[in-house]
Amino acid sequence: MNYFNRSMKRFMYLTALLFIFTSTVNAQQTDGKIKGNITTSDGEPAIGVNIILKNSKYGTVSEEDGSFEFNRVKPNTYTVQVSLSGYETLEQDVTVSASETSSLNLQLKVSNKQLKEIIVTNSRGKAFPKQSSFVSKMPLKNVENPQVYNIVSSELMKEQVITNYDDALKNVPGIQKLWQSTGRGGDGGSFYSLRGFEVQANVVNGLPGLTRGSLDPANIERIEVIKGPSGTLFGSSLVSYGGLINTVTKKPYSGFGGEVSYIAGSFGLNRVTADVNTPLDDNDNAAFRINAAYQTENSFQDAGYRTSIFVAPSLSYKVNEKLSFLINTEFMAEEKAASPILFLGQYSKLQYADLNDLNYNTKLSFYSNDLPMKNPRFNLQAQMNYKISDQWTSQTILSRTSTKSKGYYSYMSDNEDGNRDFAFWITKENSQTATTDIQQNFIGDFKIGKMRNRLVAGLDYFERNLMFGGSGYAHLYNVTPQGEVRQLDPANSYNLSQTSVDKLLASAPGPDYNSKDAAYSAYVSDVLNITPALLVMASLRVDYFDNEGNIKKDTDNYNQTALSPKFGVVYQPIQDQLSVFANYMNGFRNIAPGLVYDGSGNVIGTKTFEPEHADQLEAGIKADLFSDKVTAAASYYDINVANLVTSNPMYSSQGGEARSQGFEFDLNAAVSKNFSIIAGYSYNQSKITKGDINNVWLDEGKRPFWAGPKNLVNLWATYKFDEGALENFGLGFGGNYASDNAVLDSDVTGKFVLPAYTVINGSVFYNSNKFRVSLNVNNITNKDYFNGGWSTVNPQKPRNVAASFTYKF
Repeated sequence: MNYFNRSMKRFMYLTALLFIFTSTVNAQQTDGKIKGNITTSDGEPAIGVNIILKNSKYGTVSEEDGSFEFNRVKPNTYTVQVSLSGYETLEQDVTVSASETSSLNLQLKVSNKQLKEIIVTNSRGKAFPKQSSFVSKMPLKNVENPQVYNIVSSELMKEQVITNYDDALKNVPGIQKLWQSTGRGGDGGSFYSLRGFEVQANVVNGLPGLTRGSLDPANIERIEVIKGPSGTLFGSSLVSYGGLINTVTKKPYSGFGGEVSYIAGSFGLNRVTADVNTPLDDNDNAAFRINAAYQTENSFQDAGYRTSIFVAPSLSYKVNEKLSFLINTEFMAEEKAASPILFLGQYSKLQYADLNDLNYNTKLSFYSNDLPMKNPRFNLQAQMNYKISDQWTSQTILSRTSTKSKGYYSYMSDNEDGNRDFAFWITKENSQTATTDIQQNFIGDFKIGKMRNRLVAGLDYFERNLMFGGSGYAHLYNVTPQGEVRQLDPANSYNLSQTSVDKLLASAPGPDYNSKDAAYSAYVSDVLNITPALLVMASLRVDYFDNEGNIKKDTDNYNQTALSPKFGVVYQPIQDQLSVFANYMNGFRNIAPGLVYDGSGNVIGTKTFEPEHADQLEAGIKADLFSDKVTAAASYYDINVANLVTSNPMYSSQGGEARSQGFEFDLNAAVSKNFSIIAGYSYNQSKITKGDINNVWLDEGKRPFWAGPKNLVNLWATYKFDEGALENFGLGFGGNYASDNAVLDSDVTGKFVLPAYTVINGSVFYNSNKFRVSLNVNNITNKDYFNGGWSTVNPQKPRNVAASFTYKF
């Protein structure tokens, strides 16, 4: 804390000096200003349009009333350029004189209806896109889409000084972190609950983008949380029955610009980021953008840290009016020492009645910085778009990912022996996961008679290769939730050092396992305008799954075929502004064969399973009102899952069923030019409708222990002053509420509940065309709270502070 206090003092001194310097320069400056307004050909404000002064460092975005402004412009003659992809570029010369304001009124040669097809990503109050090309694999406005999805924009993440992916998702209704990233092989990313089912963030730009650690926010344009089982367009390998999390990365754009940022915060947080975009030719046909981040941070506990280096270069090239290419790459090296996850007992009556009885000392990590996990990873996406005609476009995509887990992973499991202690288990991993995905899509927008059809037809090949190596698991010692270490053999004790742990693991033989699987898929989806206000959607996917199992054996190979349909209907009482919708959606999961044991625990064979299937019915309403100042959605869903497979210590069985019902509400509103708000509420009722006797994983009539809290609330409001002495200053305020979370509820174990909590956050900031300075305080009341799932108990951060400084150019 002394180091942090010294760093914060230095930072605040620098900030104060910066304000004094800026004020002095402003008092003596002779620069000019440019103010203007952009409208469409029908007189409506053009919102969220990028404007640059050619051959200069100046750039901005039009506000909700179409206005824009350049401050502190050196006297000269400039060319104002307004560039929209696919439209004629608008240019106009303007002369800037010292201490004077030059005015411009610009009009685009495109109607407001056409402009609505463009994604809006400007100010946070306007950050919800009017359309997404990923949710339905075709350009479709939100109010036209019968599927629900929520957005977290890059602007909102900047406001909240987001430094990790988990915190960004707190702005989405109905999603809750179950446990943090562990970095372990196979599934080392963070786990979340979405509509009552577990999910991970494994999709980037609609394609596989695996991570065994944490995704870095530096290259994120927005996060799309797509609700409901989405097997029809996204397959089975990376999605959940509750939905999927799609991370949309930043892309190159026209003109030169960017920003650099530094963040200092509690627990030794230091983060430096850079975002630079530049054209590569005079005609803006080629552009290059690079995002980079370096971050170090300690744990709020007595041990633990995380260090990461992230670089994401991207390149776009427009060959001609028909053909273009886009290449995105991400490189990340991450090292962390994360505290072990604590698992309560799952096979007998709980030893602890509640958190008070558990008496968890959350200041302890139960770990050592001498036992890190390294997660290097790489992601490449290459895309070719070819305009076949005015009605048809071809999209060819290649995705390659590689992620490794090299280091120590540990967890603590309840011994369930009456001694009220936990077994500390540890392994040293050397694992890798590599994926390849190839997609060919044909996207059409055409009419049959008077009815408009928007159609996507595609082929998808997905391949995954998992290699598990390293040591096996070893029992280091027992430990109580208060930190008392109980050696298994006092004469031969162990400790949390690499030397000691490696000595223990030397006698623990490791896995020698290499699995491969592939999916060959074809899909088609058509959105038909029966009338301008009435739309129907029909979609179907066929998926052939080929699993080699362990490639060193032939006894576990299998394949299976699954069909996944999707239907939707949308009626717009007010076209492009208000819609009512309903959908039927399907998701599925191909299940690998399970081992069969005899009474002595010897493996005697394998057992195959049918694909699990989820069916959702949903109905609701969407609104995009008052020239996009209010975007809202409310819906009720009912998800039923059949053929659930559960694994017990001695066998695997199939036939379980689960049901998840709920209500969700999402609001994104620019109440005024100064005040904006994001708010959401979700209620989820989940239960196992068909299960096994004495099976904690499928205990009939109980809420699954991965479903998360029933009630979730999120809120964030911002007010920005635009005149007077406080011009460009602003305030942010919000937080999250979660109701009780039963991480165990079974006739076998009894019930263990993590109590409800409310966490409040706030910020003060200064944001101008060139600078942004902010001070954010999270968990203002220093609330002691926990997340968890699958019987885990995970303490969360106490009160913490982050101060950020950004320079824009």
